Formats: sequence, structure tokens, C-alpha cells
Amino acid sequence: MLREIIQIIWFLIPAGIANMMPVLVKKIKFLDYPVDFNIKFNKKPILGKNKTFRGFFFGCLGAIIFTFLQSLLYPYFVNYSLINYSSYNFILIGFLLGFGALFGDSIKSFFKRRLNIHPGKSWIVFDQIDWILGSLLFTSFFIGFNYFMWMISIVLFGILHIIINYIGYILKIKKNKF
Repeated sequence: MLREIIQIIWFLIPAGIANMMPVLVKKIKFLDYPVDFNIKFNKKPILGKNKTFRGFFFGCLGAIIFTFLQSLLYPYFVNYSLINYSSYNFILIGFLLGFGALFGDSIKSFFKRRLNIHPGKSWIVFDQIDWILGSLLFTSFFIGFNYFMWMISIVLFGILHIIINYIGYILKIKKNKF
């Protein structure tokens, strides 16, 4: 069981990086344009101005780079790897983890806008698991996750998400605690 938990953590780190990248690169002007093109649906933004092409670009890039590092380290982490990185294209896996994480976050944002929850305001539980569900969904086309892996991923990374966001808040990287 401990081995599976370590494998899940190791596998999903690129998705976590993708989820953090938009906050870390927010001052870069490159591709700083909303993914929803500022289009409104029922007089409300589809996703909002915080979901940008910049965030998707750097999020996916960060996930791909970390997946590349995982593929280089694979010979030393064979027992702790969920997949055989030498038999998968690291660019594809990294992209799916990164894009899936950001896609999950965007879907959550769509529903937050419908419920009049302002960007940056906390929506407990959904803010913590959106990126995990998206990354698992997009990579599940290649990797067979069992029920235990889904549950451990949601619970473990949901808790880690809260801790990391709180650290970001203390370091003044994030505006809210959760």
C-alpha cells in the first residue's frame, strides 16, 4: 500500500506543478489572454480573466519538463514509478498531466461563475480536487488506475493542496489561504 501511495505521488507531481505554474508566471505578459476570449454565457464570463493561455502554456510546459526529469530518473526509481517511463512518450504524458490539471481547474471555474463565486474565492473541496480529477481523467486513457489509486490521489493531493496553498499565502504568492 505504501508503495502505491509513493507511486501515485511521483506520477502526479507534474500535474501539481502545472496547477501551480499559472500563479508563478502571472507577471509574464506572454500569452496573457483569457482562454474564454472574454465571451460571456448568460451574462457571466465563461471561465473568467484568470484562465489564460499563458497559464495553460506554462502549466503544460512545467509538467512536460518534470516528466522529462522523471524519465531520466526512472532507472533509479523503477520501484517507485507507476509507469515505465522508457516505454511512454514523456512529452505526451507530461502534456496530458498538465493539460488535464488545468482543464479540471477550468471546468470548476465554469461552475464557480455559474454559482456567482468570484475568481480567487475558495470553493472548498472542488478547489482542492479539480486538477487531480482532470489529470487522472486525461492520463487514464493510457494508464489503468484502480479505485484505490483514484481515492488516494483525491484525498492525499486534496490535503497537500491545502498545505501548499497556505504556504503560498504565507509567502505572499497567493492572495487567499485555500
